[in-house]
Amino acid sequence: MRLAWLLLSIAPLAAAPVELSLKHAVQLAVSPEGNTRVRLSAEALKQAESRAVLARGALLPDLSAAFTDQNLTRNLAAMGIQITVPIPGFHIPTFVGPFTTMDARVSASQSVFDFSSIRRFQASKVGMSAAKADVTGSAEQVAAQVARTYLAAVRADADVEAAKANVTLSEAVLKQAENQKAAGAGTGIEITRARVQLANDRQRLLVVENARRAAGLQLLRGVGLRLDTELVLTDNLQYIPLDPLTLEQAKALALQGRPDLEAQQQRESTARLSASATKLERLPTVAAFGDYGSSGTGFDNSLPTRTIGISVRVPLFDGGRRDARRAESASQYRSEKVRTNDLKEQIELDVRLALDALRSAEEQVKVSREGLELAENELAQARRRYEAGVAIGVEVTDAQTRLERARDNQTTALYNYNVGRIDLAQAMGAVRKSVE
Repeated sequence: MRLAWLLLSIAPLAAAPVELSLKHAVQLAVSPEGNTRVRLSAEALKQAESRAVLARGALLPDLSAAFTDQNLTRNLAAMGIQITVPIPGFHIPTFVGPFTTMDARVSASQSVFDFSSIRRFQASKVGMSAAKADVTGSAEQVAAQVARTYLAAVRADADVEAAKANVTLSEAVLKQAENQKAAGAGTGIEITRARVQLANDRQRLLVVENARRAAGLQLLRGVGLRLDTELVLTDNLQYIPLDPLTLEQAKALALQGRPDLEAQQQRESTARLSASATKLERLPTVAAFGDYGSSGTGFDNSLPTRTIGISVRVPLFDGGRRDARRAESASQYRSEKVRTNDLKEQIELDVRLALDALRSAEEQVKVSREGLELAENELAQARRRYEAGVAIGVEVTDAQTRLERARDNQTTALYNYNVGRIDLAQAMGAVRKSVE
């Protein structure tokens, strides 16, 4: 209800800023009205359910009712009927009619013994389970994609804030250089150098502001909102340590929680049952049939009639089509087994890469934090030395450049760390759980 209310409240207020957290962004994306991929997977599930109903129909009775009322004429000679009467001057006409017939009847048939149809119904039910797992897998992939897009937008915000801070710092350094020159302790080249740095920082600000707009549009597209919606991101890049996790623990969780692996295993089962159904086509099939109704020239003289019977169908030879279908279904089953094994290996690779990237990002965060503190201290000392007249402006400019790089390093490290968390969660099939 809260998610639906949020969607309804956003539509008429497209021009008003909308606060959006990472959790709400993922919820919007995986909702039935959200990302296109989620909607398509839901439609695929409905199609699988329809196929299961269709396969079940082959095992249920087939009932039909019919009513016919005909006025006919017939040429008996065309039917090979020749009737002669040994009476001179008398003959039976070959053209008869018109006459009227009426028939009202209910017919039914029921499969009694057909293992192939039973296997196909079982395969369709497993296929429906695979489609359900695909829905979950699509939601996980969309959640991971939107989470990365959200983090990219947050990083763009952080880049803009850092660029603004750099412009403010460059303006202060330029002012200091002008004051030093006015006091006779500075030179014109130092003012020029400070102005060049300020121009570079302003150029950088324009670039990152454009990147922020692009990241915002990508996020709106990912969550399924109007592209003219103005967003205010409530989350920021931060370091939240995770509980220690070994490789074996992560692999076990991934094999249990990855919905794409569950879907692939279900597809393998579907292929196995389909191959079995093709093999069982060689067995005889038994069906019961019957009908009951009234027939006559009209309702006043109609009489009840019926038909009851059992049919047995024994396949003998079909030109090799059945053998070809059996070979094809067996190959499809082997292909699905190969895909399942390959996916398991891919899951292990995903877990290893995610763990390595996350550990590296943790170290990057620690190093960047220390580097930022050192760069801030260096700039403060360089400005004091320059103001005291014991240093030249180059030291300030160099320290300023290193501070800007340290700020970028910290933003990049925090972004890599948070993306690493999303990658690890996706490798274990728990993206939505991790952002809640």
